[in-house]
Amino acid sequence: MPNIAEIDKNFKIETNVNKSDVKFYNALTPPFRIYGIFYEDGKFRRMPESVARTVSESVHSLHANTAGGRLRFKTNSPYIAINVKMPTIGKMSHFALCGSSGFDLYINGTHRFSFLPPFNVTDGYEGIVDLGSTDMKDVLINFPLYSDVSELFIGLAESADVLEPAPYKIEKPIVYYGSSITQGGCASRPGTAYQGFISRELDANFINLGFSGGARAEEPIANYIKTLDMSVFVYDYDHNAPTAEFLEKTHEKMFLMIREANPSLPIILMTMPKAPTTPSDHLRHEIIKRTYDNALARGDRNVRLITGAELTAISGTEGTVDTVHPTDLGFFSMAKAVTEVLKEIL
Repeated sequence: MPNIAEIDKNFKIETNVNKSDVKFYNALTPPFRIYGIFYEDGKFRRMPESVARTVSESVHSLHANTAGGRLRFKTNSPYIAINVKMPTIGKMSHFALCGSSGFDLYINGTHRFSFLPPFNVTDGYEGIVDLGSTDMKDVLINFPLYSDVSELFIGLAESADVLEPAPYKIEKPIVYYGSSITQGGCASRPGTAYQGFISRELDANFINLGFSGGARAEEPIANYIKTLDMSVFVYDYDHNAPTAEFLEKTHEKMFLMIREANPSLPIILMTMPKAPTTPSDHLRHEIIKRTYDNALARGDRNVRLITGAELTAISGTEGTVDTVHPTDLGFFSMAKAVTEVLKEIL
């Protein structure tokens, strides 16, 4: 038989990983399981490109950022390596490169390592961590929050077993829609965006449809979301509505579109994660609360409201990088508030 690497380039991995017995696996192949993203036309995506194009230029440019993407499997390999190709790298002055472009690794539910891109990364990188054990372990690898990924290979000891992961306790995903904060800006690493805390606490699958600057409740995105098979819908785009008037015209409209298609779906409404301080803040809060109050008046018992003060109850004013985007502390505070409501619902 000819060398398979000469026939299928996906089996040929150029690597500097210093392990004589390393074997690389394409993350798209069983028994590996991908969550939160899917592969289409040469890269991982959070929604179909054909849909993203109809929403806005901003959503189209960000829909292949892999926020919320996860790889899960079991292995007894004493080390884990990654080799990743990334056509787009997110670099920002206020955002750790580890969060925007890194992968992080959880073993048996505990953070173990972050695969850090070099500062001059242009189109991908590789990394390895020695785990010091050949016990069978549950592996979770979080994808970058603000970068695109075209290929991901996992390096394991050639003699190691690789098994399917256990299913999530809540396998039907929680769907989050919102702004750059929803997308994960500015978590220090992918697993500390607020949905990551919630997912690990509740053992829950999720899809991240946060779009930095691009969440404006457009009809095409509402029409797409309403078709998803989800366990809960978490709805927060307050920061991206350019004015309170815009928010008023779009907020209840999108809610009703989702509700009409999903009569019994639990829906969580959230204001921006800060206590209101300005007249505009208070007006926005009242607009979102009105959507909630109107739903209750119609007899809707599957709707919840979480306010910015509740979301920042732990972090207060210390939980952001730039007075808007949360740090890990800010995201932890958000996660605690949302988790308590999700526990009631689920």
